[in-house]
Amino acid sequence: MKNAAGALAFIARFVILGLALAFVVGLFWPGSGDRLRARFGLGHAPQASASTEHPAAAQATAPTPGNGPVSYADAVARAAPSVVNIYANKMVTARAVQMYDDPVLQRLFGGLPTGPAYKRPQQVLGSGVIVSDKGYVLTNNHVIANADDIQVLLYDGRIAKATLVGADEETDLAVLKIDAGNLPVVKIADSHSLRAGDVVLAIGNPLGLNQTVTMGIVSAVGRQLSSSSAEDFIQTDAAINLGNSGGALVNARGELVGINTLLIGRQANAEGIGFAIPVSNAKNVLDQIIATGHVVRGWLGADYAFVPVAADSGLPAAARGAQVTDVYPGGPAAQAGIQPHDILLRIGTDDILDPADLRRHEAALRPGAKVDVSGLRNGVPFHTEVTLARRPPLQTRATLDG
Repeated sequence: MKNAAGALAFIARFVILGLALAFVVGLFWPGSGDRLRARFGLGHAPQASASTEHPAAAQATAPTPGNGPVSYADAVARAAPSVVNIYANKMVTARAVQMYDDPVLQRLFGGLPTGPAYKRPQQVLGSGVIVSDKGYVLTNNHVIANADDIQVLLYDGRIAKATLVGADEETDLAVLKIDAGNLPVVKIADSHSLRAGDVVLAIGNPLGLNQTVTMGIVSAVGRQLSSSSAEDFIQTDAAINLGNSGGALVNARGELVGINTLLIGRQANAEGIGFAIPVSNAKNVLDQIIATGHVVRGWLGADYAFVPVAADSGLPAAARGAQVTDVYPGGPAAQAGIQPHDILLRIGTDDILDPADLRRHEAALRPGAKVDVSGLRNGVPFHTEVTLARRPPLQTRATLDG
């Protein structure tokens, strides 16, 4: 009996020792059990995971704090120091208003101007983006228009007085210059690669709330709000409010893709519709204003519309080119013999995609340049040479919500 008890005790100690040894081996050499079983034909070793065999690949695919989609904090940290607050001070004309005593009349008619006009100070809030270490700041023209004094608040708390280098009413852009050192310059992206659905962040000074970031996507690119302009807006649903004008629209890497310019507000029964000027257009305006103080555009002297295509014609719904709807008397197009209803298909060496594309091509050409224009007239091909003129000022585009 004693021999049996001793044998059982010996076996128990051996089992406990074996389990302890297996625990230690498994702790310091994970996966060794699977490999041993595979070696002795007791099972198959599992495939090595990316986290054990290729830790770098696992790190690249797994989301980490600070990088989208977990967070866009890194993008904000790169771009935000380049975004400034702008305070434009101006004197405006006002008159005292006498209110009706009757509350009903007040609601119907408001008040009656009374007394002489007087001047009062007004401060307009806006945003801007530092685009050069020489102190150049891009913003919206409507933020600083008619301002007597412009102050810029930098990210680090410094305040600088800004001078106006030049402005372009058509694109609603203005270039300011500040005298300050150690300026954080925004990194400019290739806006031509921007697509609908890309994540974008709007950074600015909405309603005086300093350094506010909102997120959305690119809703559309190439938007035109005026058929007579060469404008080319980015549409976004990132929240843009009063004070965001002139601020940065950046991509998920913190690179500048646009300058926020306007929004369509609730009075238009709209929500989540904002617009930004593509950075490529803004860069072109910036370079011209720094070089000459103003922007010069070429002009053909005609208005265009989409090429009409009958539903039963068998042709693609979106036909290439632009149809001439009107020709300005004495303008370049009239002198070159272009007529209403002509369909323009090519300007210079470039095909014309649509009316907006033609506007952008002619605006990019210098006044006085000669360019070949070809197309169809009553179905018959034609071509002519046009000498471009300088584009006349267009009626200033009004923002829809400030």
